[in-house]
Amino acid sequence: MSKLHFRVLLPIVLLLAYSSTAFSADFDKARPERLGMSSERLQRLDAVLKSYVDNEQIAGQVVLVLRNGRVAFSAANGMQDIEAGIPMSEDSMFRIASQTKAIVSTGIMILQERGDLDISHNLDRYIPEWKDMQVAVANDNGGYDLEPARRAITLRNLLTHTGGMSYGSGPAMDKWKEAGFQGWYFADRKEPIAETIARMASLPLDEHPGERWIYGYNTDILGAVIEKASGMDLNSFLQKEIFEPLGMEDTHFYLPEEKRGRLATVYRPKTGGGIEARPETNGMQSQGMYDRGPRVSYSGGAGLLSTANDYAKFLQMTLNGGELNGERILSRKTIELMTTNHLGNIPFRDGQGFGLGFSVVTDLGQRGSMGSEGEYGWGGAYHSSYWVDPAEQLVVVYLTQIIPATGLDDYAKLRSGIYQAIID
Repeated sequence: MSKLHFRVLLPIVLLLAYSSTAFSADFDKARPERLGMSSERLQRLDAVLKSYVDNEQIAGQVVLVLRNGRVAFSAANGMQDIEAGIPMSEDSMFRIASQTKAIVSTGIMILQERGDLDISHNLDRYIPEWKDMQVAVANDNGGYDLEPARRAITLRNLLTHTGGMSYGSGPAMDKWKEAGFQGWYFADRKEPIAETIARMASLPLDEHPGERWIYGYNTDILGAVIEKASGMDLNSFLQKEIFEPLGMEDTHFYLPEEKRGRLATVYRPKTGGGIEARPETNGMQSQGMYDRGPRVSYSGGAGLLSTANDYAKFLQMTLNGGELNGERILSRKTIELMTTNHLGNIPFRDGQGFGLGFSVVTDLGQRGSMGSEGEYGWGGAYHSSYWVDPAEQLVVVYLTQIIPATGLDDYAKLRSGIYQAIID
């Protein structure tokens, strides 16, 4: 074979090498060159991603990259369950944890568009227990003092994580722990989310509302607001308004029995190297009760299970200005509002702000990694991640299951690998 023929055929050979796991459902596949990306350069990314599996840093991963609404790259590497010998596949299901937040935030904006609520309203208008809140302020004696909140919590505060509450780790953490509120895990709770959130209101805040970005129960509270404003439980509302219209058939709070064989196992690093499956116990640092739990509590902040293909549908809808395949979920102007920085002078991360459910890149140079200004995204506690880049018409979904993700730099390598492959 001549060198010329080799150069012509190489991108095609490489494309076939990694597209054998390409997603067959819902999104059209295209040769990367037709989408302005290099097959050869995407092969570099594929090799890097597989190295994390080969080096026993993670069990497996699923990645899906869309450009202009079509699949430019996809891979399902490694194992869904090492012990059971189940390979990772494109339809493997994952605990997406805080990736739930963007979906629930979208639910709030659906209700705003219909006039059923307004994000400028005070939270206590929907859940009266959250009126006249107290704030725990650390004192010089190692304890804290309580003082009245300077202002009421608004729904917009909750959407931007400026509501004043953490995951129970603030100055009054003793009170939060005593009440059973520490961490984002709700799958074992035997009471509806509305009852849980009403009880939470008796606890002191960590900060005055609207004054600091604090990651915490904000979006779980919004889930209870959705129930109050819509008259439906959160699961039914999301199914009717988002999952069914978008064809997200594999997104659930609790695993249907017939899908139990598709849920990826959660792993953890071992001392001295390698990984091991987390114990079959309850709680955040476990496999959890997403399949055999009480199935009563719907955590708007971290409760959903999904697939890369399903979550990409949701993200592509946002990139399209609120519509996918003829189904309009939100208006273009609402999506613009959600993906705009709302923090003003409140500190967040270098080069980034926070919108209504997403982090937003405001200064690419200050952030210091490849991408585009205007990009928005987030991730989940089990080491999943996603982002949308409107400037490049990109949607990226990356799913794996390991906690804690000690020493992993795969996020950075994924980002670099995608952007170095853009040639047009």
